Amino acid sequence: MNYPHAAGDDDRPRYYEIRLKGHLTDGWTDWFEGMTITLEDGGDTLLTGPVVDQAALYGLLKKVRDLGAPLLSVRQTRQTSDEEGAE
Repeated sequence: MNYPHAAGDDDRPRYYEIRLKGHLTDGWTDWFEGMTITLEDGGDTLLTGPVVDQAALYGLLKKVRDLGAPLLSVRQTRQTSDEEGAE
């Protein structure tokens, strides 16, 4: 079977938004290395950033599980213009 965006399609990381219920404290920034932590007004936390491959995505989701924070959504997104300029 041939899946779109499977490993080997290209070497560019994919960008994801991972939404959690509740606010994380600043102390979690190092644990979710490379991800931006945004505390939303509604009480949720949004993790955004590049993920190099599916294994790395599963690693992030494992950290969310180990944290015990309820996972609300995982969504692949386009790279923002701010992040494009950083490359």
